[in-house]
Amino acid sequence: MTLHVSTHLDAPAHFLSGGKFIGDLPLEFLTGPACVVDLERMGLGDYDLYGPEHFERWEKDTGHRIERGDILLIHTGYHRYYPENWVDLSQVDETKYFIRHPGPTRAFAEWVLKRGVRWIAVDAGSADHPMNTVIRRIRADEAEEAEKKLGRSLDEVFPKADYQIMHTLLFPHDVIHIENLGGQIDDVLDQKIMFGCFPWRFQGGEASPCRAVAIVE
Repeated sequence: MTLHVSTHLDAPAHFLSGGKFIGDLPLEFLTGPACVVDLERMGLGDYDLYGPEHFERWEKDTGHRIERGDILLIHTGYHRYYPENWVDLSQVDETKYFIRHPGPTRAFAEWVLKRGVRWIAVDAGSADHPMNTVIRRIRADEAEEAEKKLGRSLDEVFPKADYQIMHTLLFPHDVIHIENLGGQIDDVLDQKIMFGCFPWRFQGGEASPCRAVAIVE
């Protein structure tokens, strides 16, 4: 079975030799307080970049604080383009979902470590910007459109040292992520909730499909 489709959790071993496997992650690590940050509300769209400023703005706008040890849920709104059971399938557009979703800068990855975020979940095909993955090489047509949108070269936006920065910088610190989050995330936007990720207890697994559950009063 392919592990990196649908809602799934990446373990550190996905990018880090000698890193923890899914089966090494205790339940208490996988559950806890979470902030649900709605980036769609801020107007982010195709190929856009997000950084610390978006999350600090969210804190000011909502009055919530992203505390050390919190889980961070990132809502781009792009989950509606994925063919899942929870959405109007008339909106499905896999190209938009996987190749055009907003993504983070190096500054965001560094901010995540500085702020002590426990781990991350995102409603997109990757926690990295799609143009900071292999997609940039295999879809030159989309890369050209991204450069037009961003107004500069992708080599400048994402230098070689920053390749898949959400994996390479964060996984050595066990700051991992759920990708392809979706479901009923729209019901808990801009809230602080209890949240749990429930993968298989997969010994030797570098990733696993999972259930992602919001616990609300």
